[in-house]
Amino acid sequence: MSETQTRATPRPTTRVVGDTTFVELSGEIDVLTSPCLTARLDALTARPLPDLVLDLRAVTFIDCTGLGLLCRTANRVRARHGRLRLVTEDPHFLRVLRLTGLSGAFELCGGPPEAPAATGVASPAGA
Repeated sequence: MSETQTRATPRPTTRVVGDTTFVELSGEIDVLTSPCLTARLDALTARPLPDLVLDLRAVTFIDCTGLGLLCRTANRVRARHGRLRLVTEDPHFLRVLRLTGLSGAFELCGGPPEAPAATGVASPAGA
């Protein structure tokens, strides 16, 4: 079996609290998983003033395609005068951002911003 047949595409969990959309990503974000994630993130950044929090704490690997996806998402959010925050404390990922000159391109958070979870609506990525 090929790698594309054995690896499942990550299914991000999406939760909306007020005007903010929280997306929990997990697993690998790479050339194989990016097409599905691109479609989902494009949908989430299509409206004016998107406020998006991407929780990357459960991401185990990200390649240059995944970095490109994050940059694309950031550009779409900026073009619509919104806000994008990345939640991560992974020293390897932070090092990659520094080495690629992208550390200033994102608003980084060590933990998710405070939000009242009781008003959130959770849904799988395909919903």
